[in-house]
Amino acid sequence: MRLAFISDIHGNAVALDAVLKDIETRNVDKVFVLGDICYRGPEPKRALQLVQSLNCEVIKGNADEWVVRGVKAGEVPDQAFDMMTQEREWIYAQLDSEDIEYLQQLPTNINFSHNGMNIHAFHATPSSLFDIVLPSETDATIEEKLLVEGTDISIYAHIHKPYIRYIKGKCVMNIGSVGLPFDGTRKSSYAIVDVEESSFQTSIVRVDYDVERVIQQYQEVNYPNAQLMAKVLENASL
Repeated sequence: MRLAFISDIHGNAVALDAVLKDIETRNVDKVFVLGDICYRGPEPKRALQLVQSLNCEVIKGNADEWVVRGVKAGEVPDQAFDMMTQEREWIYAQLDSEDIEYLQQLPTNINFSHNGMNIHAFHATPSSLFDIVLPSETDATIEEKLLVEGTDISIYAHIHKPYIRYIKGKCVMNIGSVGLPFDGTRKSSYAIVDVEESSFQTSIVRVDYDVERVIQQYQEVNYPNAQLMAKVLENASL
């Protein structure tokens, strides 16, 4: 069985179009979405509609939570709080009450089993939408924060920096970001997991999308933080 995991779209529907087109070529059996659908991009409504059209399992990310209830002090750097609040208000205004309700009711964990292989997927950690676990963390830290007993493959998003590691016989992977990669590669990122009877294979897929078009969209829609977001897209980094 071939599974695709996508996340951190952040309202970048152009990038999501490219990723979904790539997925169509790979004979994928199931798609999973690990959150952060709308916030910080120029097309929040279309990004959400594309996700909903997949009719797949979707979980909530921290940015989805922000869209629903706003950004709270202490959740972002003090110097960014006012601007990120303005961005959230702009995103919220592009959505209707049904969209907000959809984001609000999303679960926070996915558990999937096939051929005895147990997969656990979540946005940031199994118990938090906000905790940050970077690729540079020690094995002990990753084991403590990300691994749950009985799970063979743990899959998360949130940090926008894809990687794959093996710790005590367990696979841990971060799938990166569709809409806002932070690893210096100006390509969307998502993950493929192949599960067979006696084996499995994990891979990170990078997909080209029209970065310049998205930068132009920020200007066209008068996004409140267009200049910074353009720089993030240009550099694929914060």
